[in-house]
Amino acid sequence: MRFTAMVCLGLAMLGGSAFAQQREATINRITISLGTATPGGGFPLYGDAFARVMNDADSALAISPRNTKGSNENIPLLEKGELDLGLVAGEPAYQAFMGIDRPPTRVKILTAIYSSPGLFVVRADSPYKAIRDLVGQTVVFGAKGSGLPIMSRYMLDGLGLKQDEDFKAIYLDRAGDGPAMVQDGRAAALWGAGIGWPGFEAMAKSSSGARFIAPSADEIAQVLAKHSFLKALTVPAGSYPNQSEPIDSIGSWSFVLVRDDLPDDVAYRLAKTLHGAEATLCKTLAQACETTAANTVAAAPRLDLIHPGVMKYFKEIGVTK
Repeated sequence: MRFTAMVCLGLAMLGGSAFAQQREATINRITISLGTATPGGGFPLYGDAFARVMNDADSALAISPRNTKGSNENIPLLEKGELDLGLVAGEPAYQAFMGIDRPPTRVKILTAIYSSPGLFVVRADSPYKAIRDLVGQTVVFGAKGSGLPIMSRYMLDGLGLKQDEDFKAIYLDRAGDGPAMVQDGRAAALWGAGIGWPGFEAMAKSSSGARFIAPSADEIAQVLAKHSFLKALTVPAGSYPNQSEPIDSIGSWSFVLVRDDLPDDVAYRLAKTLHGAEATLCKTLAQACETTAANTVAAAPRLDLIHPGVMKYFKEIGVTK
């Protein structure tokens, strides 16, 4: 009886200790807000995978993704401290860093997430074969606050075309509404970007089928000559159903940006957790396989734009000096 009582007391003490440790871990959790974009686009898909993998990898982290209007809203929310992290496409990030049409931003880079080669997609039975065939047609250029319309505007400008004058441009409230508009004939084409982008997936899997339209080699050279911050990128064969050949195009890298006053130790912890879980994130979401420390260093316009806490980790693992 005495032995049994001692065992029970010991178990109770262990249980109490475990409960106390769990309670302390809960109290000390680092709560992080992550702005994504409108439902149906690539950023919410990535943001959910990112948060899930990070929270599983580090029990002290509590990353909560939330839908926003996209890149153009995430940057000011980060600047005002209303977001800790925000997903931002390459073009609006570049404009913010360089102070184009606005003061230069102080927000920093946590990581490059994936490359975003830009493409138009049309129904498989569409008569349109090239970008200039779409002139005068109704084209869905993406959600209003996202970076997609900015990317297409730069690309078209490099070809001597004006997005809002040479096309009947549509900007969406919800990114996920675009594919249906092409499938039912309300629009001739949908603009999008990236590998595994939900809008392209929806088109490729639809009964109407899909065909992609990208700039030609000469057009790629023409655009890059005018807008050198863009990059020549390729959509590998098999990235989408019935896409048997690679597709060369242009685009940029998207980022997870952080508010500039995020403490160095928190940014360091986020970077260490993220890159320690690269393989898990890659298994969770195919396009997240590009989320690596090396790609972040290569994609950043300048290394001083990467958060100092992240740079400390990169130096420790030998990615930078």
